Amino acid sequence: MNRLTYEQYCDAVEAVDARFVDLLAGADLETPVPTCPGWTLADLIEHHGTTHRWMEHLVRRRVAERVWSRDVPLDLPQDTAAYPAWLAESAKLSLRAFRGADPDTPNWTHGADQHVRFFPRRLLVEAVVHLADAELALGGAPRVAPGIAADGIDEFLENLPYYSWIAEPVSRLRRDGERLAFSATDTGDTWLITLGDGCTWQTGRDDACAEVAVRGSCSDLLLLTYRRLAPGDTGRFRVTGDRGLLDTWLGATAL
Repeated sequence: MNRLTYEQYCDAVEAVDARFVDLLAGADLETPVPTCPGWTLADLIEHHGTTHRWMEHLVRRRVAERVWSRDVPLDLPQDTAAYPAWLAESAKLSLRAFRGADPDTPNWTHGADQHVRFFPRRLLVEAVVHLADAELALGGAPRVAPGIAADGIDEFLENLPYYSWIAEPVSRLRRDGERLAFSATDTGDTWLITLGDGCTWQTGRDDACAEVAVRGSCSDLLLLTYRRLAPGDTGRFRVTGDRGLLDTWLGATAL
């Protein structure tokens, strides 16, 4: 269930990407990105801008079947120094398409919700996670707004069955009936995940019944979900129970 309105998702994408562009405008774009091994900041910008251009194409054309990002015109500059401005233009184009569309219009998507409204929500998670990548690469400490972080964890779990590269490893875990709980110390949200034929999940449940429980801020839990933080990061998480189950889950769900 979406925690923000369609307009709020669009506004949040705009705000996060403005921060992203501002951060990178004066940075050395050859800086390695430790959370995306093998990438530089230039690669990170290219990836995120490509996502904007791809989603803009899908929404503007109201596609009914998959279109690959490699088949979408990118207009990527040859000079990497122009990448931040290109990213800003890419965000402008995608948001124009989103704001000009009816969110309830049917549209092919790569997730659970086959409507236009899927895209700004998905893009917001992409934006906050990749902003965190850039901040970590430049020595910063990322922080995601609690409400956006909670919605991002919901969104990840809702779409997990549709991401074959995650769903298939999860289905092979052989930990049927075992449960993981992720509890946000600042918002009171708890996500209880039960493994079985894939996995199921619920919110608002006590974490006492779980084989492993992780507690931390909502922002940190989102970044843990996306493997931008590790459960052993000092002072961020309290882990109780079967640490091996947690490591198995994080390994299977790595993006």
